[in-house]
Amino acid sequence: MSEFFFLTSWWIPFYGLLGALLTLPWAIGLIQRTGPRPAAYFNLLMTVLAFVHSLFVFTDIWSREPENYVITWFKAADFDLSFALEVSPVSIGATVLITVVSLLAQTYALGYMEKDWALARFFALMGFFEAALSGLAISDSLFLSYALLEILTLSTYLLVGFWYAQPLVVTAARDAFLTKRVGDLLLLMGVVTLSTLAGSLNFSDLYEWAQTANLNPTVSTLLGLALIAGPAGKCAQFPLHLWLDEAMEGPNPASVMRNSLVVAGGAYVLYKLQPILALSPVALNALIVMGTMTAVGASLVSLAQTDIKRALSHSTSAYLGLAFLAVGMQQGGVALMLLLTHGIAKALLFMSSGSVIFTTNTQDLTEMGGLWSRMPATTAAYVVGAAGMVTLLPLGSFWAMLGWADGLALISPWVIGVLVIVNGLTALNLTRVFRLVFWGEPQQKTRRAPEVGWQMAFPMVAMTVMTLLVPLMLQQWYLLPDWESVNWYVVGLLLSSTVLGIGIGSSMYLHKAWSRSRVLGWRFLQDLLGYDFYIDRIYKVTVVGAVALLSKISAWSDRFLVDGLINLVGFATIFSGQTLKYSVSGRSQGYLLTILIGISVLGFLISWSLGLLSSWHF
Repeated sequence: MSEFFFLTSWWIPFYGLLGALLTLPWAIGLIQRTGPRPAAYFNLLMTVLAFVHSLFVFTDIWSREPENYVITWFKAADFDLSFALEVSPVSIGATVLITVVSLLAQTYALGYMEKDWALARFFALMGFFEAALSGLAISDSLFLSYALLEILTLSTYLLVGFWYAQPLVVTAARDAFLTKRVGDLLLLMGVVTLSTLAGSLNFSDLYEWAQTANLNPTVSTLLGLALIAGPAGKCAQFPLHLWLDEAMEGPNPASVMRNSLVVAGGAYVLYKLQPILALSPVALNALIVMGTMTAVGASLVSLAQTDIKRALSHSTSAYLGLAFLAVGMQQGGVALMLLLTHGIAKALLFMSSGSVIFTTNTQDLTEMGGLWSRMPATTAAYVVGAAGMVTLLPLGSFWAMLGWADGLALISPWVIGVLVIVNGLTALNLTRVFRLVFWGEPQQKTRRAPEVGWQMAFPMVAMTVMTLLVPLMLQQWYLLPDWESVNWYVVGLLLSSTVLGIGIGSSMYLHKAWSRSRVLGWRFLQDLLGYDFYIDRIYKVTVVGAVALLSKISAWSDRFLVDGLINLVGFATIFSGQTLKYSVSGRSQGYLLTILIGISVLGFLISWSLGLLSSWHF
């Protein structure tokens, strides 16, 4: 039986796709009498099968060697387009994580989206999410990975714009789609270039080519930057990061998947591209700069957010910025460990925040308070998720940060400074959100807030247990460091940043009215962070303004030059026709005279122009 599961491990992504297809009769309205819930049950069943299948393979794969499967799609002459799949502990472990989080998120959605008339359409899109992510996990082909990233982009667009009757939702979906298109276009250029240079797009072949590749510095730089652009857009990295904040307009169960796993898909592709990116020092430095700016900047911006989902989404950009920084420093294993620990903790945080939104019918932090005694399961989930996000013993992110900082303490000590800053700011922000939501006096919308039903509570509790078990998982996979080799100075710095962030977040003054400070300097800082360093306005002045100017110039030239010339010819034709109609007399000699005069004038003009041109020539 285990051999059968192993040989058919390539089928795991098709469970989610089949579940999405099975929901279509309800999603498009062919079946209405039963309501949309059967569609949700079909999709859940397929996700359970995908989880069981991947779990059986994962428990058996440790005693096997990684295997690669090549599926030839098109082959002609020297052109060979094939899909390569990799079955390894990393890829199958990723599918286990994807399917279990998808299963819990869909169960959570049964309660959160219970009264939504488009429940079947939502589960169909979640099935596409799961299928694309699972395929991305086992893909060993850059071409297939690019195609799956495009499916994720389309699914993100449809899920962000799920409630399309709201104008702000439509705008958010459009901005998310177009922002990702910028990175995807550059990534496509890099994929085409790489296929020409290497002759193959399978990662195993690309790794062999990269060992002996001798590229021009300009070519390697442009290739590296193009390959970075796609993951940067998917992972909401500067300067393509504004879409994740707007994507919070979508349903919260989709945000659970998007902020934990979907955005990590781009970083996973970047991890797979690491040997190719190593050919360009400029590309690696760009990753370091981009990751550092996003990590620190997004951590600061999250402090000034009054929307609970936006306050958490900016920390997603920050931690993925750390993953980009790790890849830029050729620390791919650290990046994977960060993605694992962050994904589980962030999924739990968004489940907790979704329960608060579902109960209070608001996302505004200033309208909340006093929920800890009314929603104990939700409060516990938030506390455990927040603890799993920061460097707090003995949870997962502590080990991920320690393993990275310990190895770079002497080589690149400035990285420890970045980790300490991001970790401290994240602890401060999560403590601030906890105080505004769960602590303090109850507000009007929280006085009678009950705990959520079992359909939302069970996934939260399961994800809470999973977050607590992350250290045991890391120990089982031999990823925990040996205590004898631990740098206690680094441990002290990381723990101190967490304690300092929690201390400041617990003692800082938080006004429920969120009034702007009367001090000009603090008001400027508050607006600067609240409006994301005014990057959207900078875009409007620069990029959007330049495109608008070019559009106006094009419209003017089209109207006055192109259309003007055509209208002039048309007017001349109409005028000559109207003039000639008065010469209609029925006498042939008059017609001949008119033709003769016209030909003479035309010949004169041609002779004059040729003579003029010849005189210019001489």
